[in-house]
Amino acid sequence: MQIFRRRRLALAIVGAGIALIVLAVIGLVGLVRGPAKASPPARPAPTASAVAVVPTDQPQPILETSSPELFARSVAHALFDWDTRQDAGLADWAQVLVDVADAEEAAALAADVRDYLPGAEMWQRLASYGTRQWLDVESVTVPAAWATALDQAAPGQIPLGAAALTVVGTRHRAGTWDTDLVRTERRVSFTVFVVCPGQESCTLLRLSKLDHPLE
Repeated sequence: MQIFRRRRLALAIVGAGIALIVLAVIGLVGLVRGPAKASPPARPAPTASAVAVVPTDQPQPILETSSPELFARSVAHALFDWDTRQDAGLADWAQVLVDVADAEEAAALAADVRDYLPGAEMWQRLASYGTRQWLDVESVTVPAAWATALDQAAPGQIPLGAAALTVVGTRHRAGTWDTDLVRTERRVSFTVFVVCPGQESCTLLRLSKLDHPLE
């Protein structure tokens, strides 16, 4: 029975996989923002000069920086680093990503973010096991296909300062059944599309489908 219980938890953790990007956005904003409720005081967004490691047990603002790579790394952690044991709900973890969306792509990006997070029902299942998740980033690189895309794009088709960065890393999940710790690991890759206009802070355009990065 103990083996069965451990397997049940492992399946629950793995079962909260990330769906493909969908175009439908109906009802999405309600999920991302959630119902109105009291919230803790807003934390100031960290800057690129910060040297301390920001704790991930609560949703953290995306890094304010004009560096595409630093911004993409911060986005990657916001997508994958969450903890169901905390007071923050699913919408709270999603909101920090929506907050840095490019204005013209906000609705589409919200759909992207939703696909990277567990659904509401799965979130409740994971919470019953005290599940937390985090990402070990192994590399952040500009895909070769991005140069081709820039060359072939019509004037004005790609925003000035736009960049694509492919993130490769390992997603970890850990949960507890009774007193037993169960962990799973999964290698992931995806592309973050950003706009970094000059010295202004970057904004988030779109996310590729999980494990279908721009090559």
